[in-house]
Amino acid sequence: MARLPRYFVKGQPQHIIQRGNNRELIFVDDDDYRFYLECLQSAIKINKLSVHAYVLMTNHVHILASPEAETSISKTLQSVGRRYVQYFNYTYKRTGTLWEGRYKATVIDSDQYLLTCMRYIELNPVRAGMAEQPSAYTWSSYAANAEGKNNKLIKPHEVFRQLGVNEVERQLAYSQLFQSAIGKTDLDALRNATNKGWVLGNDRFREEIERLSGRRSAAKPRGRPKKVKD
Repeated sequence: MARLPRYFVKGQPQHIIQRGNNRELIFVDDDDYRFYLECLQSAIKINKLSVHAYVLMTNHVHILASPEAETSISKTLQSVGRRYVQYFNYTYKRTGTLWEGRYKATVIDSDQYLLTCMRYIELNPVRAGMAEQPSAYTWSSYAANAEGKNNKLIKPHEVFRQLGVNEVERQLAYSQLFQSAIGKTDLDALRNATNKGWVLGNDRFREEIERLSGRRSAAKPRGRPKKVKD
């Protein structure tokens, strides 16, 4: 089965997931996380990718980012992957691949889902039982987005900026969003869209992405078309 081409719409955020091969560990020590972020920071600058949120889990990575060029995401992940695998294999005396095939990514409707996707990403450690609060987990963008901690990786999206007239207001408004859980409907929509590689948004948004990207935005309906009566 032929692979569908990647989506690309300049400046439109994409939710990206990259997993370790066979769900194996890709981070063991704190130095591993630090080196990955160092690689990512270098790569996004060269390849013109704006990162809005991220989390590094033990066996996978989530990134929410907006590409400026068609190759922004692919070249960023290639660069990071190449440098990090060399480092990881050398450090832990191993050989072979580290990643589980191609990364997964989907375009999201920023007006409807950007803040939800940011929360989904930064709440990963809480859902996994690795932290009681997102603020207790070091390897995510939560401290930058909700607490104002300096993080050169993060470039706030316009939707995030609209949360307040200054940084303090934006951070407070964003942190208050975490007081309520993400609804099951949104949670399922986020997971399904990213895992299956389809666009996350309403019908009008999907139609616009199809027009701009040149590929369909959702799976074709199953079965034969219904016959129309005369």
